[in-house]
Amino acid sequence: MLLARIDGSATSTIRHPSVKGWKLAICQPIDEEGRELGTPLIAIDKMGAGLHQRVILSSDGAALRDYVGDPHSPLRYMVTHIVDEALV
Repeated sequence: MLLARIDGSATSTIRHPSVKGWKLAICQPIDEEGRELGTPLIAIDKMGAGLHQRVILSSDGAALRDYVGDPHSPLRYMVTHIVDEALV
């Protein structure tokens, strides 16, 4: 699981069949303080997160392939939760 911030969305004219119909989000991994960690990732967003919202990403590719119903899907990341507030 990764904490990330939604920085935008991605579109393409040609997609793998398992990606059709899904919103693709550009997700910047962050730490608890909001500092950027590494490079942005593309994830399917089943939660409908908005721009700049903090989210939890799952990197469980097998669970994602099962979720989209395609064992050959190239997808790796999925938004699983929207973070309302951080509890310290």
